Order: sequence, then structure tokens, then C-alpha cells
Amino acid sequence: MNPSAKAVLKSYRDLLVWQKSMDLAAAVYQAAKLLPSSERFGLVTQMQRAAVSVVANIAEGYGRSHRGDYLHHLSIANGSLKEVETHLLLSVRLGHVEEKQIEPALELASEVGRMLSSLMQKLKVRSF
Repeated sequence: MNPSAKAVLKSYRDLLVWQKSMDLAAAVYQAAKLLPSSERFGLVTQMQRAAVSVVANIAEGYGRSHRGDYLHHLSIANGSLKEVETHLLLSVRLGHVEEKQIEPALELASEVGRMLSSLMQKLKVRSF
């Protein structure tokens, strides 16, 4: 295979941004375990739901027939990503965790954000 040839995506699972988002969701679930049981139906549920929304919307958008739909779902994923970051930072501000405990999740969130932004830009200018 020509090394300069672009790899053909067979599935949303081949997208690096989806793979990193799965890592982020797992990291968020781990961080949620650090929160007190009093947050079980509050912050824990919200941060987990938002993390799942990021990865699920990337997958759902990939499965849509139209580029506009794909971009719309990537935008929703990006919004959910900001929600995840906010929940993580709020857990620090409330004194439930130390920032160093959630730093890996925040770093993944930042990386996913850059990847989503890049993918959206490429989809906006690319012809299908």
C-alpha cells in the first residue's frame, strides 16, 4: 500500500477522535468514582451522561447520510465535551477531588476538543 494514501475508514470505530472519546468516557467514569455518594444522582450522573454523549454523537454523526447532519452531531459532541470539562472542574471547586486526580481526564478532553475542531473544519471544506 502506498504510504501516502489515506486510510479508508470502514467504521466510526476507526476514527481516532472516537477512540480518544472512548478513553475520555472511561476516564470520566473513573473520576466519578472519586465523588461522594451524595453526588450519585447529581454530579456523577451528569458527568457520565455528558461523557457518553461525546462518543455517542461522534458515532451517530458518522452514521448519518448528510455532511450537515454529521457536522451537527459533532457540534453536539463538542458541547457535551465542554459540559464534561465543566463537571470535572466543578468537582474540584466543590472539594470532592483534587485537580491532579482529574488532570488525565482534562488532558484527554482537551485533545478530543482539538480533534473535533479539526474534523469539523475538514468536513466544512471537503467535498464528498
